[in-house]
Amino acid sequence: MSKVSLKPLADRVLVEVAPAEEKTASGLIIPDTAKEKPQKGKVIAVGSGKKDEPMTVKVGDTVLYGKYSGTEVTIEGKEYLIMRESDIFAVV
Repeated sequence: MSKVSLKPLADRVLVEVAPAEEKTASGLIIPDTAKEKPQKGKVIAVGSGKKDEPMTVKVGDTVLYGKYSGTEVTIEGKEYLIMRESDIFAVV
């Protein structure tokens, strides 16, 4: 698991983006121009939650989120998304 020194505030979550699919199920290689932005990732850090709403996701969870959710940040050369917990649709 990645060790990041970034601590999200309130109901924010730091997610490591899963790599985009390189091949289809039938074995066709997907070119860079046709790859879709991944909507799946691993939770790296979570905030403390809001006063009345504790956090439901925890570090290490694999989550599904919206296509345009979060803000992209680069920390130590790796791509991450920081988003609100409400932008997460499901824990896989």
